[in-house]
Amino acid sequence: MTTPWADPACPRDDRVEALLAEMTLEEKLAQLGSAWPGVERVSGNVAPMQDVFAHHTDFAQASKDGLGHLTRPFGTKPIEPHEGTRKLASLQQELIDNTRLGIPAIAHEECLTGFTTHHASVFPTPLAWAAAFHPDLVERMAHAIGASMRRVGVHQGLSPVLDVVRDYRWGRVEETLGEDPYLVATTGTAYVRGLESAGIIATLKHFAGYSASKAARNHAPVSMGPREFADVILPPFETAIREGGARSVMNSYADVDGMPAGADPQLLTRLLREDWGFEGTVVSDYWSIAFLRTMHRIAATDGEAGARALTAGIDVELPDTLCYGEPLAELVREGRVSEDLVDRAVRRVLRQKVELRLLDADFDPRVTDEGPIDLDPPAHRTIARELAEQSIVLLDNRGGHLPLAADTGSIALIGPCADDANAFFGCYSFPNHVLPHHPGHDNGIEAHTLLDALATELPGTRITYEQGCPVKDVDRSGIDAAAAAARQADVCIAVVGDRAALFGLGTSGEGCDVEDLSLPGVQDELVEALLATGTPVVLLVVSGRPYALGAYADRAAAVVQAFFPGEEGGPALAGVLSGRINPSGKLPVQIPRTPGGQPGTYLHAPLGGNTQGVSNLDPTPAYPFGHGLSYTAFAYAGFEVSAEEITTDGAVEISCLVRNTGDRPGSEVVQLYTADPVAQLPRPVTQLTGFARVHLAPAEERRVAFRLHADRLAYTGPDHHRIVEPGEITVQLGASSTDVRLSGGIRLTGPVRRVGHTRVLHTPTSTD
Repeated sequence: MTTPWADPACPRDDRVEALLAEMTLEEKLAQLGSAWPGVERVSGNVAPMQDVFAHHTDFAQASKDGLGHLTRPFGTKPIEPHEGTRKLASLQQELIDNTRLGIPAIAHEECLTGFTTHHASVFPTPLAWAAAFHPDLVERMAHAIGASMRRVGVHQGLSPVLDVVRDYRWGRVEETLGEDPYLVATTGTAYVRGLESAGIIATLKHFAGYSASKAARNHAPVSMGPREFADVILPPFETAIREGGARSVMNSYADVDGMPAGADPQLLTRLLREDWGFEGTVVSDYWSIAFLRTMHRIAATDGEAGARALTAGIDVELPDTLCYGEPLAELVREGRVSEDLVDRAVRRVLRQKVELRLLDADFDPRVTDEGPIDLDPPAHRTIARELAEQSIVLLDNRGGHLPLAADTGSIALIGPCADDANAFFGCYSFPNHVLPHHPGHDNGIEAHTLLDALATELPGTRITYEQGCPVKDVDRSGIDAAAAAARQADVCIAVVGDRAALFGLGTSGEGCDVEDLSLPGVQDELVEALLATGTPVVLLVVSGRPYALGAYADRAAAVVQAFFPGEEGGPALAGVLSGRINPSGKLPVQIPRTPGGQPGTYLHAPLGGNTQGVSNLDPTPAYPFGHGLSYTAFAYAGFEVSAEEITTDGAVEISCLVRNTGDRPGSEVVQLYTADPVAQLPRPVTQLTGFARVHLAPAEERRVAFRLHADRLAYTGPDHHRIVEPGEITVQLGASSTDVRLSGGIRLTGPVRRVGHTRVLHTPTSTD
């Protein structure tokens, strides 16, 4: 006889209540915990403080009462897809056979730049997605990632990162979608839709404020007022829940104004659930509940830390069960923690297990399709290539040396990122995240270096390669040879930047924060030596954060920025250099002029900009937010606004004609910016309010239109309520935040209007 909770014909909540009523306290708490089989045998950290907290626990003992989550069954060490699939199915079968209630676990994995496992596609890093300004393509990518995960029995992905960049020195800038909340919200929501459409639970992180840490130091406290928090940090999360349908949220490690996110009921319950209506699960960032005791020091025991987190609203402890097991059970038995709080969290976990069909009587953990498991199929590589190509940003081309002339006889290809395919991968890619701890394994995927790709792209050109210097180490021994090679070449391509890794092992990535924005190691000295040769130098930066390039803007023949473009990065970059690909990427972060030009983003009030006569420091960037050139040119005309006045709850259409005036096809990202010149509080000088990518053949012209609702102009007012107020609004259309081609104004009329969490979050676009 089928138990009520195992009957797919029963309503979800009835199944959950039937199962909950059957559970002991220990079985309930087991659903709020997790296990990471084999992590104690992993050399090197793939999560913060893994060496401190990872412990050996027999899986049967750890799961004797059941289990909520299985942590990274594929992503901890190299494993063949079929073997990993069988092992995961075996763990699930053990839970079914050897626990009283036979409930399988939710298996989760990292998936920031693709499914983080051996042999899986490595897509561009999120900062590159943002540079493409192409949410639809990001959605396709996420669906492909989710399909691979679902194919092998995984249920939840720990992505996307929706932290808005506030300081480029932070190591995890590469994992973000840039410095503008609307760009982050739009692109991140597209990723969520793609992952969820493949049946994978998307996990929004890190909720909230993590990226605004003091001095950009990982896990450092956050000093931020409630208005900035509400208007900059929170909107991407709200959008991804409301418009993307995200089913999970992960808390931030940081504390904001002294309150750790993992112990904040105002954030995790009142705002997230009561105000936003979120019904999914909140999962802890790895060991963040234990951190309430060890780092934040707001709990004396693991049980007290668990109580604080559970009360605040964290439902599942990841990646292992330290605080939600017996330490918390003791407090419940003593009456110090209400079992109602346990039941609240268990209901949320069980609802998702019903949705994933894990409780169905006929659930079979085995993958029934015994065909080949290809985690890097051609269709994935096509998406990876398109995204890489569209994310590359041509910053400067004053010397006109790009694209490379067909008769270029010789190229000196110089730099530590020129002959290293891993230089194209982010810190959460399997080759950089896990494989360094497992020497002897290849990357498991095909990825060409720029040297190889350029040789294929330009078979008739003589290419001489010199490393010049390492990425990170202070080693100048190769600079003279590099300069000599440059002197003998027609063109020098200097390929500098980062090597992504974790916790200080690289120059970009989690725990790889920097004191200033100089190129790592002695790469600036290498570039100076190459510029001194007199040979035209094309500066190509492959990095996870923006570096200070102001010293080279007027001296390099051209400057190109790529943010870790993934497994197809080599051919994509070679295509841009040759002209086979017309660059169309735009900056999702500014490029600073000087190494000490941080912290600061384009999104600032008047006093955050160049205030001559007030300070001797000029924060003007070398290249502004939204900037990116093309090998063709685009003209803007025909500016139209459908109404000069709208009410504070109205909408207006803003449009213009964009024409390709060059001789080759190209794509332009038309950007809509607004400003509120006079408001009750200082407002940003300019702020991205919409964007549209449009592809045009030579001489082709199309009208690009934006439907702007007054809600999109709302901000947090003096009384901490979000408002839309009457007054003049400046409207600008252009190619970047500073390259304004057309401008006008609209007037908002009517009363000051308070807006809540049902407000319009998106600016629809159309082209004809």
